Amino acid sequence: MTAQPMRAPSHEGTVSAAARIAAILPPSPLLPVEIGGVALWVKAECLQPIGAFKIRGGWNRLSTLTPEEAARGVVGVSSGNHAQGVAWAARRLGIPATIVMPNDAPKVKLANVRALGAEIVLYDRPGGEDRDAIARALCDERGATYVHAYGDAWVIEGQGSAGIEIAAQMAERGIGGPSRIVAPCGGGGLTAGLALACPDAAIVPVEPEGWDDVARSLASGEIQPVGPNPPPTACDALQTPATWPINFAVLQQRASPGLAVSEAEVRAAQRFAFSHLRLVLEPGGSVALAAALAGKVALDPGTVIMLTGGNVDPASFARVLETQD
Repeated sequence: MTAQPMRAPSHEGTVSAAARIAAILPPSPLLPVEIGGVALWVKAECLQPIGAFKIRGGWNRLSTLTPEEAARGVVGVSSGNHAQGVAWAARRLGIPATIVMPNDAPKVKLANVRALGAEIVLYDRPGGEDRDAIARALCDERGATYVHAYGDAWVIEGQGSAGIEIAAQMAERGIGGPSRIVAPCGGGGLTAGLALACPDAAIVPVEPEGWDDVARSLASGEIQPVGPNPPPTACDALQTPATWPINFAVLQQRASPGLAVSEAEVRAAQRFAFSHLRLVLEPGGSVALAAALAGKVALDPGTVIMLTGGNVDPASFARVLETQD
């Protein structure tokens, strides 16, 4: 396996990542919204070409590989959005890509990854198979680079490029930078990147109930894994077993106490985004909005809520719209 360079992500790295991404993609929309009588903003990363913010980290990591590393290919692990980000970048750059994905991943995500030309290796998430071990074995076998979904400096900086965009978009509107960014949190790649990109903003990680290991880690001062029997959640994109030290080192210094939202609150956020913003959000992509709508986070005109993904199976989304919790 190609060794992971041991370096810490930085603010300067998020600026460089933003420049790389701006060369190939327009900024995602920063849209006004009113919640609880407060006018604030949402960042619609669900409108990226792959339907999620993960295109940022995938592009930043793969575009910085050496020619020798690129020739040997990459391996990623993901339930779907990071998989699509890596596959999208790999196809554009001509790099062989293999993604280790759970066999219970949403069908739309599996189909999208295959359509982008990546090889998929399935593992049994409910059965407890170790996805990282599978990925590392593939890397050892092929000499490939492991592109981790969140525990990688280049990936973190790529996700943080969204914060550089937010600051620029707010400046264009003649207002100050973000005072607070509320973001979905799985392993902490996005929240760590945003913390580096926007050092003057409060960063609020939001997770599904029972999967709030980052919140518990921040509260205890050391990394805590998800419990042995976490509850079922529709937020497949946020089902990470634990954050990594590279992420936690940033979040410990910068993140506000983490928040958890219920499955019903997630569904309410999906319905709100569809009816008020005309946006389709997957469950994991809506948890930050869910926290705001539920009154779990303070809001002010400088608050930005990250809407991070819209890759949801149509039938599942239709059931959410039809349900009133």
